[in-house]
Amino acid sequence: SGSTDGTIDMLEAAGARVIRSDWLGHVKTKQKALEGCSRDWVLCIDSDESVEPELGAAIRARLGEPGYPNNRQGEPGYPNGFEFDRQTYYKGHPLRYVWQPEWRLRLVRRAQAKWGGFDPHDQLQLAPGARSVRLPGFLRHDSFPTFSEHMRKQWLHATTMASSLHNAGVRGSYFRLLTSPSSAMFKQLILKRGVLDGYPGVLAAASTALASLIKHATLIELDHTEPPR
Repeated sequence: SGSTDGTIDMLEAAGARVIRSDWLGHVKTKQKALEGCSRDWVLCIDSDESVEPELGAAIRARLGEPGYPNNRQGEPGYPNGFEFDRQTYYKGHPLRYVWQPEWRLRLVRRAQAKWGGFDPHDQLQLAPGARSVRLPGFLRHDSFPTFSEHMRKQWLHATTMASSLHNAGVRGSYFRLLTSPSSAMFKQLILKRGVLDGYPGVLAAASTALASLIKHATLIELDHTEPPR
């Protein structure tokens, strides 16, 4: 769906099956990938995510239990999905407080899952009645080399999210524009104790506040300039 950095050649050289597609947006492209899988269980990770050893051991232990991977749907004690705690790294070190814990559903029974949410914040979801459990360990997230780069990405993601919400009928709010950025920073810096991560925690909290500010400001502008699609 637009990769130009040599990844596709590496995958095909390793024997992987590559599905070529136009970029359909975050949600639809990931759904196309999920539908293209052939096995019962699917591990969904982004290019900047990697499974840490403790989490890998937990995955192997659970899928190696008697009854996996072909146990009956809905059988008591056997979930249809597993959630991982995603931990962001900055310059080779984990941020242990800000954004933590960040539980993400990443390992699912294919027939019981789909991608939803609003671009660019896609969300892997289980079918009604299906259950998930959390596994120990971390999913490593090497999202950005510098906070300057991260804030540029925040601008792009925030404006994309605003457009998605606008087209879904969500309207801008001056109240949220005034309160959400400061609330986001207070949550990350104080409630989640991001200050204990040092200056990276402060910058991470600030970038979260910035994303909130951009999203709500863009929503207000879209209300006055563009009809919903």
